[in-house]
Amino acid sequence: MEKHWIGGKYVRAELGDQFTTVSPAHDTTVNSYALGTAKDIHRAVQSAREAFDSGPWPHMSGKERADILINIAHQILANCDELAELETLESGKPITQAHDEIKTAVDVWHYAATLARQLSGETYNHLGPQKLGFVLREPAGVVGLITPWNFPLLIISQKLPFALAAGCTSVIKPSELTPGTTLKLASYAHEAGVPSGVINVVTGFGDPVGACLSEQPDIDVISFTGSTEVGRKVAATAGKNLKRCSLELGGKNPHIIFADADQDAALDPVVFGVYFNMGECCNSGSRVLLEESIAEEFTQRIIDYSRKIPVGDPLSAEVKVGAIINNAHLDKINHYIQSGTACGARLRLGGSQLPTLNGRFFEPTVFDQVTGDMPIARQEVFGPVLSILTFKTKEEAIQIANDTMYGLSAGLWTSNVDTAFEVSRNIRAGTIWINCFMDGHPELPFGGYKDSGLGRELGRFSTDEFTELKTVQLHIGKHSHTWL
Repeated sequence: MEKHWIGGKYVRAELGDQFTTVSPAHDTTVNSYALGTAKDIHRAVQSAREAFDSGPWPHMSGKERADILINIAHQILANCDELAELETLESGKPITQAHDEIKTAVDVWHYAATLARQLSGETYNHLGPQKLGFVLREPAGVVGLITPWNFPLLIISQKLPFALAAGCTSVIKPSELTPGTTLKLASYAHEAGVPSGVINVVTGFGDPVGACLSEQPDIDVISFTGSTEVGRKVAATAGKNLKRCSLELGGKNPHIIFADADQDAALDPVVFGVYFNMGECCNSGSRVLLEESIAEEFTQRIIDYSRKIPVGDPLSAEVKVGAIINNAHLDKINHYIQSGTACGARLRLGGSQLPTLNGRFFEPTVFDQVTGDMPIARQEVFGPVLSILTFKTKEEAIQIANDTMYGLSAGLWTSNVDTAFEVSRNIRAGTIWINCFMDGHPELPFGGYKDSGLGRELGRFSTDEFTELKTVQLHIGKHSHTWL
C-alpha cells in the first residue's frame, strides 16, 4: 500500500518517499504509505476533473449509480474482518467497535444508494400560457474530502457515497495516522464498477497535502471533518477561492439528567457516551449535567460503573477502551487533567496513564465540582475524561448546555414530556437525543451549530452539499415584441 490511488490504480508518489503508521496499542509499525506532495494532489485533481468533464459517471442514470453503490456496500461487508483489524491497529480502537463502525458504514452506503434514484428538481407551469420553468439538480463537480483519524471508514462513508450518488468525482485526503481503510475502500469501489478517476486518494500530511487540496482551483466543493482550529483554515481558504465548504468539527456535548429520569436506564448511556472510542469522538458526552437533588448519588454510580470498564489491548474482544492515538494527543489529555485540578475541580477517578510496556492507555477519568468557566467544561478534551456539573432548574440546564462555542449534539433524560421538548427546542445543537444517547441512523442529518461546523451529512439533505441548481426557462409559441 505504499502508493496513492489515482485514476483507478495504485501509483507511485512523485518523490517516492514514504511514511509509516504505528499501532497506538503496540508501538509497532502497521503499514507504509506514499508521502504525498502538491504535485500528487494536482495529479489526483486532474484525474477527477477529467473523469467529471469527460467520463461517464455524471451522466449515468440514478439506477446505474445506485447499483454500483450497493456493490461497494457488499464489498465492504465481505471484507469486514480485514478492515476492522486494520482500523484497530492504526487507530487503537477496540476491535468490537471497529466491526460495528464498518457495519454502520455499510448501512450508510445502502442508504446513499437510494438517494441516487431520488435526486430531482422542480417544474413550474404557472408562469403563463407560453412559459415553462424547470429547476434542474446537477452534480457540483469535483469534491475534495478531508477526513480525520478517529473514525476513518465511517466518516469517509458519511461523505463519499453521497457525493457519488449526486454524480460527483472526488479526491480524498485521509488522516496520515489512519489511511489504510480509505485506500482499501477506493480499490473495492473500483472492483464494484466505479470508473477510473472518479475516486482518488492521496496519502500524506496536512501540510502540504490537505492544504494543497483546499487551495486547488479545479475543486468545486470541500468537505472537511476534524478540529475546529483546522476547520477555520479550510473555510478561509475555500472562501478565498469562492468554493463551497462543509465542515463537521468539534463538540463539547452536554448530557443532562433530570431528577425524574429513569436513572437505571441513563447510567450505561452516560458512561458509554464519554468513554466510547476512548473519548476520541466529536459526539462524546463529555459534560454530564445533573440536577442537584440526584447529583451526589448519580455521580457515585457513574464512578462505580466506570471502574468496571476494561481498558487494554484493543484486539481483545472484552476490551471497551483501547489506546490513545499518539503521544501528542496524550500530552493534550494530561494538560486538561492538570488544568481541571488547578481550577478547583475534584478528581474522583482516574487521571493517569496506565503503566504498560507498550502503547498509550489512559484511565477512565471523572471530575466533579466542575463549573462552567473551567477549560474542562468548555473545551474539547477528546479523551476519556468526564466533567460533571450541576443545575437547579431546567432553565439553568439550558443555559449551561449552550455556554460553549460548540453546538454539535446533546442528550437529556426525563420522564416529563414538556421538559423534554422545551429543553430540546432551546438547546442550540444539531442533534438532540431524548432518553437515549449517540443513536444514529443514516436517514437523519448530522452536523452542528456555531463552531461545530457548517452543513449537514447523512439524511436526504446530504446530497445538497454536492449538487447545483440550474434554472431553465422555456417559451412556447409565438413571441410578442414589447421592447420597441
